[in-house]
Amino acid sequence: MNSETLTGIGAAAPAIAMLGVFACVAGGSYLLIKGRERKRALLMLVMAAVLLANVLIWTL
Repeated sequence: MNSETLTGIGAAAPAIAMLGVFACVAGGSYLLIKGRERKRALLMLVMAAVLLANVLIWTL
């Protein structure tokens, strides 16, 4: 997807997804550090990686 052809929410989607990446990394890291809910923390970090890959695909 080329950013020149996107309008509206399509142009904002990568930025919104990156905010989600930062939130998932922060939340997953917090849960891992505190030692609570390890499975949920790892799933959040995997979700952050998938979102990051999506943003990279969208912007290339």
